[in-house]
Amino acid sequence: MEVSIIGGGYAGLVTGACLANLGHRIIIIDKNTEKVQITNNKQSPIYEPGLENLLQQHVGIKLHATTEFDSISSSDIILICVGTPSKSDGSIDLSYIKSACLSIGSTVKNNCCIVIKSTVLPGTTEKIVRPLICMASGKSEKEINFAANPEFLQEGRAIEDFMYPDRIIIGTNNLYTRKQITKLYRGIYAPILYTSIPIAEMIKYTSNAFLATKISFSNEIGNICKHLNINTYEVMKGVGLDQRIGSQFLNSGVGFGGSCFKKDLSALILLAQRSKEDPILLQSVLDINTCQPHRMITSLENKLGNLSGKRIAVLGLAFKNKTDDIRDSQTIPVINELLQKGACISAYDPMAIKNMQQVFPDINYCHNVIDALTNADGCLIMTEWEEFSQLNTEFNVMKNKVIIEGRKIVSCKGVDGICW
Repeated sequence: MEVSIIGGGYAGLVTGACLANLGHRIIIIDKNTEKVQITNNKQSPIYEPGLENLLQQHVGIKLHATTEFDSISSSDIILICVGTPSKSDGSIDLSYIKSACLSIGSTVKNNCCIVIKSTVLPGTTEKIVRPLICMASGKSEKEINFAANPEFLQEGRAIEDFMYPDRIIIGTNNLYTRKQITKLYRGIYAPILYTSIPIAEMIKYTSNAFLATKISFSNEIGNICKHLNINTYEVMKGVGLDQRIGSQFLNSGVGFGGSCFKKDLSALILLAQRSKEDPILLQSVLDINTCQPHRMITSLENKLGNLSGKRIAVLGLAFKNKTDDIRDSQTIPVINELLQKGACISAYDPMAIKNMQQVFPDINYCHNVIDALTNADGCLIMTEWEEFSQLNTEFNVMKNKVIIEGRKIVSCKGVDGICW
C-alpha cells in the first residue's frame, strides 16, 4: 500500500520503519529539514534499539522522508502522527493536528483513509479533524474516510511493541476503512478490536491512565513499606502473581515520566472536570507522582544534612532506559531542587546528555560513571540503565558513599532505596 505518515517524530518514524518492513511504501512528512535529512541518510534522529537497522534496510527503497505534502496525493492511507503536547492548563495543544489537517486537505485524493494515530481526546477526529480536512479539500465527508488507530509503543522496545502488539485498535464508521487499515497490519498476528472512533480515542487515554495508576499505587505502597521496614518488591511480587492484577508496572520507585502518562492524565482530568466530574483518583495519581522524586532529596538530606556546596552525582537523565528522551523525566525536578539547595551536580547518562543540556546548560556533565562519582558526597540513581546495575567498587571513588536509588537495580551493599 501507498502510505504517508505526517510527523517524523518518535511514533511516526517507528511506525514508518515497521510498516516498510511489512512491505508497504512509506513517505514520512516532517517540517524539520534536519530530521528529514538524517532519516534519508539512513540514520535515526532519535535513539531507539533496532530503529536504525530498519532505516538502513528500507530508506531509499520502501521509505523516504520529505518536507513536502505533494507526495500524499497518491496515498491509500495517511497516518497523522504529530505531537499533542500539554498546554499550561493541562489541556492538549491541537495546533500540530490542525496544521496537518489543512496541509492534507490541499492534496488528498478521493476515498483516501485518514487515520489518527496521535493521542487525542474522544471527539477530536469527528469534530475537528474531519471538518478541517473536508473544508481544506472541498470534498464531502462521503469522499474521504476517517479512523482512529492509537499507538501503544513503549520507548526502548517500540519495534517489538509494533511487530508483536497485545492488540490493534481500529476505530472507524465504515467497512471499507476497516478493511484498508486491517490490510495495513497484514503480517502482524494480534487480536484486532473494531470500535467507533471515539471509543478508540478513549481506549488510549484509559490505558495510559490505568498504567500510571498502577505505578503511583505501587509507589504509595512502597512509601508505607519503607516505614515498616518491609521489602515492597517482595510484596509486589506476591501481588503480581494474581492474574487479575499482573506483575507489570508494580515496581516502586521514583515515579513515571515520558511524553504520555502525565500529559494524558492531565488532559483526562480536565475533560472530566469540564464534564462536571471530580476525578479524585486520577488527580491523586498525578499528585503522588509529583511528590515522589522529592523523596530522593529528603533521603539525601537525612544522610548528608545541608546540601549546599555538596557534590552530588546524578546517574540517569532519560525518563527510562533504552531511550534518550527526557520529556517529563523525574530527574528534572530532582536537579531543580538540588540547584535550589546549592548542590554541585555531576550528571551522567549513556544517551540523554545532549537533550538534558537544553534544559540545564550549566551543570557538569560527565563522560562516564567514574567521572560523575569521583569525590561525590552523594549519588542519586534515577534511570534503570543496565550499566548502573553492574556498579559496585566504582562507588569507592566517592568522598562519602551515600547512594540513594530510585529504580532498585543496584545489588551492592550500602544502598538506600527511595521505597525500600
